[in-house]
Amino acid sequence: MTELQHCESYSDIEAEERLSLLEASQGHSSYVDDSIILEKVSVVNVDRTKVRFCSVHDSESNYGGFSLPAWFGRRKTEESQRDIIANDSVYNSRFNYANNHIKTSKYTFLTFLPLNLFEQFQRLANFYFICLFILQLIPVISSLTPVTTAVPLIGVLSITAIKDAYDDVQRHRTDNQVNNRRSKVLRKGCLVEEKWHRVQVGDVIRMENNQFVAADILLLSSHNPNGLCYIETAELDGETNLKARQSEELTNQLGQNENALSQFNGHIVCEAPNNNLSRFEGTLSWEGQNFPVDNDNILLRGAVLRNTLWCYGVVIFAGRDTKLMQNSGKTKFKRTSIDRLLNFIILGIVFFLVCMCLFCTIASAVWETLTGQQFQIYLPWDSIIPTEPISGATLISFLVFFSYAIVLNTVVPISLYVSVEVIRLAMSFLIGWDLNMYYEKTDTPARARTTTLNEELGQIEYIFSDKTGTLTQNIMTFNKCTVRGVCYGDVINETEQEVDPEEDETTAHLEREEPSFALITDIFSRFLIREATANIQGVDYQLPNPSDERPQIAAISTNGSLGARPKTQPDKPKSSNLKQPNAAPLAKKEKKVDFSANPMSEATFDFYDQSLLDAVGSNSDVDEFFRCLAICHTVMPAEKDGKLEYQAQSPDENALVSAARNFGFVFLQRSPRSVTISCNGKEEIYEVLCILDFNNVRKRMSVIVRRDNRIKLYCKGADTVVFQRLKAGHDDEVKTKVQDHLDKFASEGLRTLVLGVKDLSAEQFEDWKASHHEAAIALDNREEKLDAIYNEIEKDLQLLGATAIEDKLQDGVPETIANLALAGIKLWVLTGDKQETAINIGYSCHLLTDDLMEDPFIIDGENFDEVQLQLVTHRNTIQNITSQYQRSRDSLSMLTLSETYSDSDDLDPSSYVDESGRSGFALVINGHSLVYALSEELELLFLGVAEKCNAVICCRVTPLQKAMVVELVKKYKKAVTLAIGDGANDVSMIKTAHIGVGISGQEGMQAVLASDYSLAQFRYLERLLLVHGRWSYYRVCKFLRYFFYKNFAFTLCHFWYAFFCGFSAQTLFEPAFIAVYNLFYTSQPVLALGVFDQDVSAEMCLKYPKLYTPGLMSSLFNKKEFFKSAFQGFFASFVLFFATQGAYHDKISWNGEGLSDHMTFGSVVATILVVVVTAQVALDTSYWTAFNHITIWGSIAVYFLLQFSYNYIFGGAYVGSLAKAMSDWTFWFTCLVTTVVLLLPVVAWRFYRMDVHPTLTDKTRLVQRSQKRVKPKPEFRPFSGRRSRRSVRSGYAFSHQEGFGRLITSGKIMRHPHQGPFSLHPNPPSQDGGGGAGSQVSSSSESLARNTKANKGSRGHHHNHHHHHQKASHGRQRPGQGGLTTPMEEGNNLAINLEINGHLREVGIPNRIESE
Repeated sequence: MTELQHCESYSDIEAEERLSLLEASQGHSSYVDDSIILEKVSVVNVDRTKVRFCSVHDSESNYGGFSLPAWFGRRKTEESQRDIIANDSVYNSRFNYANNHIKTSKYTFLTFLPLNLFEQFQRLANFYFICLFILQLIPVISSLTPVTTAVPLIGVLSITAIKDAYDDVQRHRTDNQVNNRRSKVLRKGCLVEEKWHRVQVGDVIRMENNQFVAADILLLSSHNPNGLCYIETAELDGETNLKARQSEELTNQLGQNENALSQFNGHIVCEAPNNNLSRFEGTLSWEGQNFPVDNDNILLRGAVLRNTLWCYGVVIFAGRDTKLMQNSGKTKFKRTSIDRLLNFIILGIVFFLVCMCLFCTIASAVWETLTGQQFQIYLPWDSIIPTEPISGATLISFLVFFSYAIVLNTVVPISLYVSVEVIRLAMSFLIGWDLNMYYEKTDTPARARTTTLNEELGQIEYIFSDKTGTLTQNIMTFNKCTVRGVCYGDVINETEQEVDPEEDETTAHLEREEPSFALITDIFSRFLIREATANIQGVDYQLPNPSDERPQIAAISTNGSLGARPKTQPDKPKSSNLKQPNAAPLAKKEKKVDFSANPMSEATFDFYDQSLLDAVGSNSDVDEFFRCLAICHTVMPAEKDGKLEYQAQSPDENALVSAARNFGFVFLQRSPRSVTISCNGKEEIYEVLCILDFNNVRKRMSVIVRRDNRIKLYCKGADTVVFQRLKAGHDDEVKTKVQDHLDKFASEGLRTLVLGVKDLSAEQFEDWKASHHEAAIALDNREEKLDAIYNEIEKDLQLLGATAIEDKLQDGVPETIANLALAGIKLWVLTGDKQETAINIGYSCHLLTDDLMEDPFIIDGENFDEVQLQLVTHRNTIQNITSQYQRSRDSLSMLTLSETYSDSDDLDPSSYVDESGRSGFALVINGHSLVYALSEELELLFLGVAEKCNAVICCRVTPLQKAMVVELVKKYKKAVTLAIGDGANDVSMIKTAHIGVGISGQEGMQAVLASDYSLAQFRYLERLLLVHGRWSYYRVCKFLRYFFYKNFAFTLCHFWYAFFCGFSAQTLFEPAFIAVYNLFYTSQPVLALGVFDQDVSAEMCLKYPKLYTPGLMSSLFNKKEFFKSAFQGFFASFVLFFATQGAYHDKISWNGEGLSDHMTFGSVVATILVVVVTAQVALDTSYWTAFNHITIWGSIAVYFLLQFSYNYIFGGAYVGSLAKAMSDWTFWFTCLVTTVVLLLPVVAWRFYRMDVHPTLTDKTRLVQRSQKRVKPKPEFRPFSGRRSRRSVRSGYAFSHQEGFGRLITSGKIMRHPHQGPFSLHPNPPSQDGGGGAGSQVSSSSESLARNTKANKGSRGHHHNHHHHHQKASHGRQRPGQGGLTTPMEEGNNLAINLEINGHLREVGIPNRIESE
């Protein structure tokens, strides 16, 4: 036997996902013939903690050449590499690779019943009741018919099974939609349409423009020149910029020749399926040549083909083996915290039941020994009982234990689960029916894709959100600009104040009306309400001053919230409210600029400042500004349906070129050596001498062009980079004005770029070109030399101006984030975008504000020590600030002798407010630093810093890192998490979080398919949580409290009766009543309570986000609340039983009939029990609907109806008992007294609590009732956040990676001559002038050097960038903050306090958790 072992390394989460897929799925791992030895091994090492996956490939005999079935003679192994021959299905089928079928459903028609029952009996209550049902089948120990248990058990199992079947049918439908998509596949030399699930590994498929890629494929040929194609990978990594992929030159010659493609038999050996999106390794062998295959040759499933008419490729990975599905993670069974608490409570109840049974067992033995044996003539023992007194009593007591387990079984509520499921199902429908979460534009309602997590929506503490497509619309718009110190784009109204062009005019000025006389006379009587409302939001209000009464009255009359939120408009930057002396002429009205005179303008382009268009042609600075935008880029033009379109490396660059186009400077075409633009209808051709491309190290790009023997360098980049390269002492006034405008743009959350120009002489350029050539061919320090050469030419620039681009947020995002923050919910943004972009969006959506105590903490270290140092530094900063706050707070408390602050304040720095009104912290961490921060040694330190921050932004993270961040918070924080996203790159974190929400966006439906809830817009998340989530949690908690109360009140009556029946397990109630008590008599009112009840209206829930906090603290239902409900039920049963027993003991009616018999007594207790628990649910109901009235009063009527009909019509054993009792006044008096005795203390306690210790909800309900009496007029409610007012902060944000410069200058990106560029003229004039090879400076070696510089040199950049941010972060030095101690100075003795699973623990740095 020959063995070949191969081990691959994976992180913990990857290993868990792979193991789960191996165990749960068929066809994921290869089944390899024993005759095959895989020799070539490709290893992909990812992440940190190593888990060994080893495969053993056997070279045993081939069974004498006898061909065995595919499933016989093969054994499951972990695939170590993939071996494929294109168009050879016979060869590929030997490995049994996964097909392209996707399955997210759980059941099939055959497996549904056994699997579903297996899952349901994992619930302790269901398992308990099936055991109880078996006991009831034994006549010796059962005093109840098995029907009493069988009916509710079958009902629970059936309803739950129907719900699970419905959910799985929906999954099957969505799976079918994906699997039945169409794809064109080559079959026997012909191109045929196949469904996606029939695509196999090794198939050659054709893809066309704007189509999703069906599987992971190796690109063979493309319509574009040199085998190029462009893809958008938003579903994979969240990036919307186009990425270029290229086929091998030899395979590209196949073109779209179907015969040649069908005969292609390339042999591909590559890595095994894995989740690494950024790397691919393999080889292609064809026609005696070997070609390396890397990520630039691969199109991944989930990507969208753009700007490419067609391309062909061979399938490498299909179905669950694709990198998209490998990053999707495992579908986990999610349970709410209330479900977990219920399991614990059920165990406690079972223990309580056992204790009661043991007590009754002992008491029965004593009674039978002392008393029972004396009455055997009346109560004979069964034949199986020994006649000897001691042994007989012992056996009887043993049997009594099981008898009381059956009699008292209702203390473990089986109907609880089915009732909860019904309530959850109803609340799921209410979510889908909410028109306030319906997005009419796309006809998309909110949808609850699961029915088991609704109440968890009311307990969310952490939200993990994607950025692109979730917070933003993924649309870049040219918003404003400044040209030589003149700002354009501001829209000014008649009062010379800047306004938002897209803001509704009705919200700009709120009309204030005079208060009514009723309000004036009632102002002082309603001050209590105002004070209560102020307490809800934490706003301090003063008593009305008699000398200033009218403003106080106006504040009430115009503020529908009665002072709940100060009615201020969102803050504007100060500069925006002033008319600048040299600003462009003011636009008097919000009117769009008319670009119809430009035949190349775009109808979708909007601009609101006419003065900029007027300046075109009359202002040379403006012309040069737009000329720079039209020339300095790497955009490629394309023609589609006779219209000019652009394909850009980033949406920012596309927006800039599009802006120039609409203002008359149209980029028409390019060749490797020229750029053609149209300036106000006149064509200009520029010879491209050199392109200094953009990358994240340079943060700028430049282009050197020549026209009419004039050489110019155009440059654009970040303000911090370009300003350093401006000509010293030149145009200082313009620099100052532009800098002010940049600060203003950045404060508005706009993405900025600065433009510069430089005239070059021929001699300057020739000298520089020679130096550049020497640096490009240097063997040593090539990157440093090229960087120095670039800096040499990119200096002494003349400032042209700056652009401001808006990455448009979705509607309502800032308001939603601000109100969620008020509710106590922390938002973490996990995005694949780079740091500058994420920070700008953070300020735009008010996740980051200037009210922070410190500038956002930046973590961008390149190694373990740097990340650790940054984390400890920021931790010490937070510790110093919070300790100062604590000392000042203690001093204030000593002066006022008050206890205003709660203990929770000590743990939540987000509530700290300094003397300047600043509060809270924010953290920004990059993906490469997150690798170290999530390591075992630093994960708790990272979490210790992040938990103290109001907002956390993780940039450049992979889908798996998103899931790991969510898992970290779930692991160490006793908090409920929610993940929201719209792309396939968010699926992993959506599945990992307690609740996943998918946005029905522009990035496909992968996130929606994996989610628990789906929304059309991010803003609907506010209503989903603050309204539906809060209501669901409130309703379920109230339902549970009442349910346990009524069950204890019902069951314990049997226990009290045991003292009067010799502990013989005789039931107090008739068996029919026991069977239907929870099914008919008391189920409907509590269901109506759980479905429709609400303590405050939806408007109030949104108006006062603090009302959400009880869910965060789990204060409405916990162990304490359970014991309260259980004690109330215990007390109710005690009063019910003994009050009735006292009234009917030896009771004789007026005509001498006895009323103290067992049946009458049981009927009276049962009737009073139904009346009392129904009155209690009426008392608990806060919101009355028709359903509540019908169910509550109808339940009492149904009780009497069923009692009489069952006993009289069907001949029940208790016939006439209740009628006889009701004919006597004792019944009515006992019923009234018992009800008053049980309900009066509850009413008194609630009045006392609301009057002396009111909750936020009590105060809000007081406000709500007052508003019903005096209805306020509808008014605009501004959101509770504030606009950021960053004074000096760059708004720079641009492309994610190096642009198309290398492809442009090499000529590979250009179309063939016969394809023809787009032009205004049929035959564009040629341009003479030295466009030879000698003038083309860019070379492949130079581009390679620049690319290497961008990747390897980024470390030094990030290191410097870190020091820049660190200096900014600690600019506001505080007392006691100067000497921050690092771990290197203190060794391993440094420790932090961290709240882990609800308990404060001291964790050392570097830290490792010890087992508790």
